Amino acid sequence: MIAAASTRQGSMVSLLVCLSAMAGAAMAAVEPAGLIAAARRAPAPPWAAGDERGMANALGAVTMRRCAWHMAQPQARVYEASHPRSNSMPKSPFAGPGGTAYKPTAGVPFSAHAFNSETMQADAEPGQQGTQIDALGHFGRIKGPWNPKDGFPADDAAYYGGYTQKDVKPTADSPLLKLGIEKIPPLVTTAVLLDAKAFVGKGQALGDGQLVTAAHIDGMLAAQGLGKRGILPGDMVFVYTGWSDRWKDPDDNSGYYTMAPGLSVDAARLLGSKRIVAIGLDTPFIDPVANGMLQGKAPPAPGTPEGLPFAVHHHMLTEFGIHHLENLKLAELVRDQVWTSCAMVLPPLDKGAAGAVVRPVAVGVPGRR
Repeated sequence: MIAAASTRQGSMVSLLVCLSAMAGAAMAAVEPAGLIAAARRAPAPPWAAGDERGMANALGAVTMRRCAWHMAQPQARVYEASHPRSNSMPKSPFAGPGGTAYKPTAGVPFSAHAFNSETMQADAEPGQQGTQIDALGHFGRIKGPWNPKDGFPADDAAYYGGYTQKDVKPTADSPLLKLGIEKIPPLVTTAVLLDAKAFVGKGQALGDGQLVTAAHIDGMLAAQGLGKRGILPGDMVFVYTGWSDRWKDPDDNSGYYTMAPGLSVDAARLLGSKRIVAIGLDTPFIDPVANGMLQGKAPPAPGTPEGLPFAVHHHMLTEFGIHHLENLKLAELVRDQVWTSCAMVLPPLDKGAAGAVVRPVAVGVPGRR
């Protein structure tokens, strides 16, 4: 009897020690109060006339100091947040299916050199495949729903910052003259990772069309010990839904690119009000897409405004100027409970491009190993 009580007491002490250690690790991964309080000094809109950076204007000394704190932690690790790319990875139906063609090994005349290189296959759109970022010029809005029986009224399109089609893409074969990828500054700032698979899905991957709402965001912050910190101006926000469990290479036709969970409109508005610089999910759309929606066999998610089936794209890109990171690889970060980190995304300087391949990385302290 005494031995059993002693065993129970020892188990309880061990549990408390374990919980204390986990709490300490979680607290250690959150920036000091002074750095959090400094967020009130971050730049805020409205931005200057002619702006093409959107919420990336919130980046600066305040966000850099938060980022530096994470990188300086002795136990910080570097995490890859992108999927490896190949010709056999899942492919977007909105982009050309072409990939990379590998050229034969060649030589340099009258030298002892051999070299290898590759080229892109016909109709390849690498900037819209795999882990990628959207330029603000990727999405605009026309005056009303388009009937495909009529010609598309591209000249009516309006974009972030009040730019018109004439400003952004005046001819069919023009690159983006405004709001292209090259206008995105290096995104080096703190990232907040939210585990929707655990909180919303109760441990199960979210299903097609399932919503991550504003209330869910508040709930995840509290559940992950981030309630006091919250989401700060200049943060990136990463949301793990578990949909990336379907990312297989070679692709196994699991439907990864035909449907997905995503953010609700009220979640997009909440994050916009927080002045984040980028939103990233482990999904292909950021918007929720129910099975059959892309084929016209299912409606958009509840709460979607009429005529805007990709309403989150509209609100984030066109209204707030917040960049999208799609097809992130977040499972390892979630496994190690790296809820806050210094994240780095360096878009290429491809003039006039609407999307680009990126390799996001996050530097943070594991809360569980």
